[in-house]
Amino acid sequence: MPEPNTSYPLLSRIDTPEDLRRLPEAQLPALARELRAFMIETVSRTGGHLAAGLGAVELAIALHYVFETPADRLVWDVGHQSYPHKILTGRRAAMAGLRRKGGISGFPRRDESPYDAFGVGHSSTSISAATGMAIALARRGDPHQAIAVIGDGAMTAGQAYEALNHAGDIGANLLVVLNDNEMSISPNVGAMSSYLARLLSGRMYTSMREHGKRMLSVLPPVAELARRAEEHVKGMVVPGTLFEEMGFHYFGPIDGHDLEALVSMLRNLRELEGPRLLHVVTRKGKGYPPAEANPCAYHGVTPFDPHEGLRAGDRPAPPTYTEVFGAWLCDMAEQDPDLVAITPAMREGSGMTAFSERFPERFFDVGIAEQHSITLAAGLACEGLRPVVAIYSTFLQRGYDQLIHDVALQNLPVTFAIDRAGVVGPDGPTHAGSFDLSYLRCIPNLVVMAPADENECRQMLYTAHRHEGPAAVRYPRGRGPGVPVEEAFQALPIGRAVVVREGREVAILAFGAPLVACRQVAEELDATLVNMRFVKPLDVSLILAMAERHALLVTVEDNVVAGGAGSGVNEVLAAAGCRTRILNLGLPDRFQDQATREQLLAEAGLDAAGIRRRIETTLREENCGHPGNRLASR
Repeated sequence: MPEPNTSYPLLSRIDTPEDLRRLPEAQLPALARELRAFMIETVSRTGGHLAAGLGAVELAIALHYVFETPADRLVWDVGHQSYPHKILTGRRAAMAGLRRKGGISGFPRRDESPYDAFGVGHSSTSISAATGMAIALARRGDPHQAIAVIGDGAMTAGQAYEALNHAGDIGANLLVVLNDNEMSISPNVGAMSSYLARLLSGRMYTSMREHGKRMLSVLPPVAELARRAEEHVKGMVVPGTLFEEMGFHYFGPIDGHDLEALVSMLRNLRELEGPRLLHVVTRKGKGYPPAEANPCAYHGVTPFDPHEGLRAGDRPAPPTYTEVFGAWLCDMAEQDPDLVAITPAMREGSGMTAFSERFPERFFDVGIAEQHSITLAAGLACEGLRPVVAIYSTFLQRGYDQLIHDVALQNLPVTFAIDRAGVVGPDGPTHAGSFDLSYLRCIPNLVVMAPADENECRQMLYTAHRHEGPAAVRYPRGRGPGVPVEEAFQALPIGRAVVVREGREVAILAFGAPLVACRQVAEELDATLVNMRFVKPLDVSLILAMAERHALLVTVEDNVVAGGAGSGVNEVLAAAGCRTRILNLGLPDRFQDQATREQLLAEAGLDAAGIRRRIETTLREENCGHPGNRLASR
């Protein structure tokens, strides 16, 4: 695809960071303006993450200008702020295919470019990874550096502090750049603060500080007095005491949009050794007024007109599953004063904005801290409250131990509303919800439900909330099939499936969203169709009845086949000694790349055509052990 037609005289000359480093420093602000304009133009066409990257434009330029990338390892965290980095590292033209099938990823990927030192989809991993790189570089005598750029809320996760603690303890030769894009630029971030930060990063001050520490170490009372004096003086101008206590030399905060200050500071820090932390303050959406005014709305965008910005308009029907959850949460809270809701930094994405505004005292956004969110819910449940944890499937993976040890083992009544289950789409394999049925199904005490439509999602959430134990409702990204949502709540009988249509020879057991495609196949092949609804516990009696009356059972799920819902059906049949032929359909045993949700389902054979093709092939090959039985094709 061709690049946009707008002229970018400086940016068009930058194919690698080596080209960037040949520019006079005086031209960098003009390059930043072009890079920002190019981002707005391209992302408005493709969709993607916008606000965070706009805030990191100057930072990306300065880092590649000062450091010798890719020999100096640059790790971006969270990965969606890396668009300026991608553009500067040979992928400018490829931005036209951003997050599309066959195109470049919206996150750093090692197999995409040598400049992507580490694959980053989830947050708060950069300091750990860069510490490992720094250790490896030192072991082989490589003088190059490891740099972790952490921001956009990633410092709210415990892993970041675990890594800081270790890196500071071992004295790793590591630079951490804290991209603080939530804090407004206060008076401290001005001329005086920038001057002090540059002074503190200079060779003279660093040398004086280290020599002074060695000299005073033989006089403990004086050393303690000096340490306290240094902390109090620094505490008046920079908020770095915490990082200093963890073994890092702290510098900043400085204005992350001041290229002159950034380049000067990074040049100083490049010459230092040991653990260093540079605190820069940026503004999400910088340079695009609508994104500056509403960075949440422009965090992740679909294609839009950059001259008009995003327009709310009338939402098309039917509602998304996320919206169904958000409405249920508010309605349920009206009835149950003990309901409290928790999210690990995904209020908007999980549909909790209305709840947080209507019930602020019952809403807890814990930051990017999935482990804490689950154990917090366990503690709330111990005291008689009814917590609801709204979490993406891919992020629940990060709290798996807490789910088992703190919730399920104690059989606590916590409801898990698991969004983005199954294939997700353009965000790629790091955000796919392909594994939750497998990793949830093996946990004792846990009820696992998969709704096939919007109304079923609402009623399953109600069922989970009323259940006296842990329960999970997992639903996909996007809109449902358009089934009207009933306002009245109705508890579903736990572990009970529903026969949607009666047919012959083949019984299709559908788990969750694939029911829509399975319905079409069942009609075409005159097959029996069962909406299984519950992954755990399974409706054992109905499964055995289907096996008795049909030549072939087909399980269909938008989860990996390995260990998934279909595996549970296999176990039921094996335990009963049933030899009925079974076909398990689901996601493949590999990480699927980015594409639309529809493309990924078709690629996995989980669209109607793919399901029918697999059934017909199986019947032709096996004859299902029933001589004379043939599938009627029509």
